[in-house]
Amino acid sequence: MSLSQAEVVLAGDTGDGAGGSLGRDAWRRLRRNPVAITGAILVFLFVAVALLAPWLAPFPPDKPVGQVTPTSIPGPSAEHWFGLDDLGRDEFTRILWGARWSLVIGVVSLLLGMTGGLLLGLLAGAFGGVVDTVVMRFVDMVLAIPGLLFAIGVAAMLGSGLEAVMIAIAVVNVPIFARLLRGQMLAQRQSDYVLAATSVGVRRRRIVLGHILPNSLTPVIVQGTLTLATAIVDAAGLAFLGLSSNDPSIPEWGRMLADTQRYLSSAPLLAVFPGLAIIFAALGFTLLGESLREALDPKYRR
Repeated sequence: MSLSQAEVVLAGDTGDGAGGSLGRDAWRRLRRNPVAITGAILVFLFVAVALLAPWLAPFPPDKPVGQVTPTSIPGPSAEHWFGLDDLGRDEFTRILWGARWSLVIGVVSLLLGMTGGLLLGLLAGAFGGVVDTVVMRFVDMVLAIPGLLFAIGVAAMLGSGLEAVMIAIAVVNVPIFARLLRGQMLAQRQSDYVLAATSVGVRRRRIVLGHILPNSLTPVIVQGTLTLATAIVDAAGLAFLGLSSNDPSIPEWGRMLADTQRYLSSAPLLAVFPGLAIIFAALGFTLLGESLREALDPKYRR
């Protein structure tokens, strides 16, 4: 095989020669999957609410709009759909704004964790040998620590704040992406097109960055969708433990749950609404991510 022929092999599809049909088949499977449709609807509603919160919210999220007492907190009404919180702020407004904060924390922590994981996975998968051993032993040590416990430790070390929460969640997700990308790259290195290109002298850097890496990213993207779900839950958990921002005007769902513990007997709905918001947001990304995994995985294609 000549060098030009190897370039043709690299430029084409590396599987069965049906790269376009693979995408169309995955899209067709997603459209017919009720689980994927449900997840997509939940994700769309979550993102839409997060982006449109300033226009959808009927009241300011940080200012009291009604009178409350420790023993009398008004529940849902025609004016305040979800009632008022313990400081007299509109609960529905704070739920809407909480979606924005959850989306920001989830996306930023995902991008940070994915970037770090891709760098480590690329080093391990591209170089192998000693580099692979060192990187993967580091990844194994991090994975040995329970994720939420590790995030709590990192957030506590960095101090309370949204930045600390984002970094803590990102650090937990780094080894997940590193191991996934490294495994995919090792599998691609044994493909016929890589062996053919190597035999005719195509530069290793070009093979790794131009072909092995792009062909290994699909599972990483799917994992990113699932990681958004866990990031939202982890962010709420850290906020519930008091490791997020100390600013009471920031409407975080986890912080809202923590603030309502004293009023569970007199106003239980204050815990129900942010709890349901967390559940539906995480459920949407989980359903969509699992459906994407099944649609793109050849083992499920029958």
